[in-house]
Amino acid sequence: MSRSSPLPLVRAGAALLATLAVAGCGGVKPVPEFQPLFPMDGPPAGWMVRAWDDVSKPAEGNPQWRVEKGILTGGEPRGSWLLSERQYGDFILEFEFKLGERGNSGLALRAPPRGDPAFEGMELQMADLRYNPDAKPDELTGSLYRAVAPRKQVYRPTEWNKYEVACVGSELKVALNGELILDLDLREQTTRPKRHDGTEAPPLKDRPRRGHIGFQELSRDGSHVQIRNARIKVLD
Repeated sequence: MSRSSPLPLVRAGAALLATLAVAGCGGVKPVPEFQPLFPMDGPPAGWMVRAWDDVSKPAEGNPQWRVEKGILTGGEPRGSWLLSERQYGDFILEFEFKLGERGNSGLALRAPPRGDPAFEGMELQMADLRYNPDAKPDELTGSLYRAVAPRKQVYRPTEWNKYEVACVGSELKVALNGELILDLDLREQTTRPKRHDGTEAPPLKDRPRRGHIGFQELSRDGSHVQIRNARIKVLD
């Protein structure tokens, strides 16, 4: 497996399907290209700020997410999702992130427009033991929050880290800093994770195959997640 391209099979297969797919008019669809998620500085266009625990509600305190010099950060008070207005099914997503001393964030994947993305869609975690010294492996960076722990922990707490995420049908692959840390067939994931109130969430096999993507700001003590070079290749 090449460190420069940790998801070669997914990418090659997606490109081949895109090349061979025939549109309704009889033409061949172009091979999809990566598109930046935050191409301009300022408040992100095409995104909405929602509550951290239920994205059907506005975030309390009206926190302002902004892009400055190409870097996305969340605002005060803590406790919000920056959620895409668009919904996605199959895609490849790449970005770099850095957490502050007590940073806590996450990437929402295929989240429905209601509830907590961690339990109704999927949340790829971004947090370390500086935020919660008692965190379990499935609550740390690289995990699908409270559902699946990463194969190995390769997160670098004080540096920029790079995620590469591929969602294609029921297949989910995640690379962190060039290491494949999740390689799942969601149809095989039958565990029912516990929500924060102790109730059981649906297993990953029953989560939506299409939904919103987003970034969370749940940091404490004035820390903020930083996101840069975020881009997506839409496959469906």
